Order: sequence, then structure tokens, then C-alpha cells
Amino acid sequence: MTVAVALGWAIDLLAVLLLALGLKGLAKVRSARSANGLAALAMGLAVLGLLIQSPLTPVAWLWIAIGTAIGGLAGLFIAQRVPMTAMPETVALFNGCGGMASLLVALGVALFQGVSGLVAAISIVVSVFVGAITFSGSLVAMGKLQGWIGTPGWTQGQVRHGLNIALAVVALVAAIALPVDPAGPSLWLLVTASTLLGIGVTLPIGGADMPVVISLLNSYSGVAAAAAGFVVASPLLIVAGAMVGAAGLILTQVMCTAMNRSLLNVLFGGALGGGGGASVGGGGDEAGYSRITSCSAEECALALESAERVVFVPGYGLAVAQAQHTLRELAKLLEANGTEVSYAIHPVAGRMPGHMNVLLAEADVPYEQLVEMDSINPDFPRTDVVIVLGANDVVNPDAKTDSSSPLYGMPVLEVDRARQVFVVKRSLGAGYAGIRNGLFELPQTAMVFGDAKAVLQGLVGELRDLGVGKARAAA
Repeated sequence: MTVAVALGWAIDLLAVLLLALGLKGLAKVRSARSANGLAALAMGLAVLGLLIQSPLTPVAWLWIAIGTAIGGLAGLFIAQRVPMTAMPETVALFNGCGGMASLLVALGVALFQGVSGLVAAISIVVSVFVGAITFSGSLVAMGKLQGWIGTPGWTQGQVRHGLNIALAVVALVAAIALPVDPAGPSLWLLVTASTLLGIGVTLPIGGADMPVVISLLNSYSGVAAAAAGFVVASPLLIVAGAMVGAAGLILTQVMCTAMNRSLLNVLFGGALGGGGGASVGGGGDEAGYSRITSCSAEECALALESAERVVFVPGYGLAVAQAQHTLRELAKLLEANGTEVSYAIHPVAGRMPGHMNVLLAEADVPYEQLVEMDSINPDFPRTDVVIVLGANDVVNPDAKTDSSSPLYGMPVLEVDRARQVFVVKRSLGAGYAGIRNGLFELPQTAMVFGDAKAVLQGLVGELRDLGVGKARAAA
């Protein structure tokens, strides 16, 4: 073993240790920022370790430098410019980039180094197959989230199953033939079939299932990375890919459980809500409802002033309105008034796993106040006021009582058990499931129509007029 190889392996081992510490630190909000830095340092060391072990020409170093500069600048630009509402699309894009990176690594080895041995052949096949599916599937998911791509009608029938099965068979045949001629037509047939399969599997999936799709694609990117690690003999890439793959699968199962759906049903059972969420009485029209009660911000503020316990339920509407900072301001006023404040977090609220946690963390909401569904549901009967902010399906009581509802059996936040509920929405439009919400017609529910940020600003103004929070401000 040469000095360069020994040094490279030592750096790789250090990188694995730092990556493990970084992933452990991500479990807590207070240490998440530094943990993310550790993980980034680990990946940088992994690249350094690989470069030390590889004899490179000056031209190769130049290309590496150019690629690093372009990628770094692109990442910096995206991190600074992408709004919180576009974070799900960004995550999907990054998953796709991970898949493409693994695909390109496997292609490079197959084309320029060849395939030697069974392990190398299997690693290249897995990396190409999963990487291509991840890349194309992630781009489709991003397009659907962004509203650029709809759900074609033909994808909801049996035709899509036949096409996907045919593509899978073609990919299998190409994979078997790959070791015989690694740089021949079989390689490009595998790439093409896998890419089309990623599109075919993702295209029919509706918007309500996007949290599951994103977590599953995240798992795919990890599997592809682990396979690429075997291709280039990188211990850190193998470890990191395995961790991401396992974590993604666990998260996918959590998402499916939260929606009361199996993964097979999500992938092959058609779209829930058709990808866009039908509208029921859009624009504030009360069509489909007969017992709607609405109120003003002033009436809601009066209820908040006397409440001892208040629970906020954030949804995607809060992210769209960019109202998280105003919500935090309102919560501080209530806390100054002696009110106990908490936030109910449903696993699939928003458009990606953990969307609401990230949104509220941006506004410096204490992590201890974020309470998961199973923990907060028993507390709703003793809650004075619940304010639902842009959430819909995750608070629909029909999921518990109406066996004919598409949501039946899905665990929901049981806000209907609270003493008083205020639902802040622009209109009575349906959520992704495209169905009416029984919560809106309950006697303890009042609708506060309007943009979430404007409504919350109105509540802050009303509470200040009532003198809430002045004592702490004076102190």
C-alpha cells in the first residue's frame, strides 16, 4: 500500500466518523446547524481522500476545479434565493442531482475502465438503474410540485402498468447483458429504460402523495450513492448512501402510516386528488356547505385574549403566505398574556416531510413547542382555542367517522375536540384530497377568510389594542 493510498483511507475513515456525528446532531434543532457543517466537512474530506488516492493529470484537476466552482456557486445561489414555499421542489431537485451524480460515476467507470468481476457489474447496474430512476422521477416530482406538469388522464388507467412493466423488463434484459459488453448498446438501453421508468412511475402520483414520493426518492438517491461507492471503492460513499437509503425508507413508512396508505397503493394505486386538489366553492363560495359560520379577526382576538391554552395548526397555506414570522409574533403576545402556546404538527402537513418544522424553525419557534400528532391529540379536549392556518385534509374529522371518505382511516389532528376552532383560509376550497371538510360546519368552528399573513397581522393588531403583551413590553 502506497503512502497516498494509506493517507486517503485515513481521511475516509475520519470523514465517516464526522458524517456519523453530523447525522446524530441533526436530530436536535439546537445542534442541527453545526451538525450540517460537520456533514459537509465530511463530504469534502471524502472527495479529498479520493483525489489523493487517484493519479490525475493537470487537465483532470482543471475539470474538477471548474465543476466544484460551478456547483458551489449554484448551491450558494439556490440557498439564498429559494423561498420556503419552493423548498419541496428544491429537495426533489437535489434528490435528482444525487441520482444523476451516481449515474454519471457508474457510466464513467463502465465506459473508461470496464467491468471486472461480479460485484463491480452488480454495483454499476444498480447505480445506473436506481440513479436514472431517481433523476427522472425527481424532475417529474419537482415539475408537479411547481405546477409545470399535470397528471395525464391515461396514467390513471391500466395502460401505465403495462408500459412500466415493459420498461422494467427491458432494463432487466439490458442489466443481464451489461457485463458482456459494458460500453455497448446494453449500457445505453439500461439508461434509457430506467429514465423512462422513473417518469412512468412518478407521473401518475398526485399532489397529496408528494411527501411520500419525496422521501422515497431520497431513499433511492441513497441506494444509488451506496452502489456508486462500491463502484469507486469509497467507504464513506457506501456508508453515507446506506444511511440515507435506510433513513429514507423509514421516513417513507412513517409518511404512509400517517396517510393510512401502503407504499404499493401510493405507487401503483393512482393519484389521490388527481395531483391538484379539486375545489369546493373556490374563492370563498359556500357551495357544498350549509352551516358555515365566519367571523372577523376582532372576534378571534377576543377569544384568544381569554384563552389559557392555544394550539396553532400550520399547513401549506401558512408557507404560501410566508406568515411564519407573524405567527411567532402573535405567539409571543399570547405567551406574555400567560397563555400556553403549542404547535400541532401532522407528519404530512405541507408538501414534504418536515416542511412545517423547517418553516417554524425559520421563525425561531422553540422546538419544544412543536408537538407531534400522537402526543397532542389527547390534549385537544382541554384546549380553549385552536387556530388552523392553511391546513385542510390533516384536520378533517371525516377521516374518523365517514367510511365513504377517501381519507377514512387516515390519522388526523383531532382539532374538532377543542372548545373553539378558528380556520384561517382564503376560501372554502378543498385540499389535495379534493373533498369537503366536515370541520368547517361544526358548531365550535368559525372561518376567518383571508390571506394567512394578513389575518395574523390583524390578530396581532387587535391584541395590542386590547393591551395584551404590554406588561412584558414595559418590563
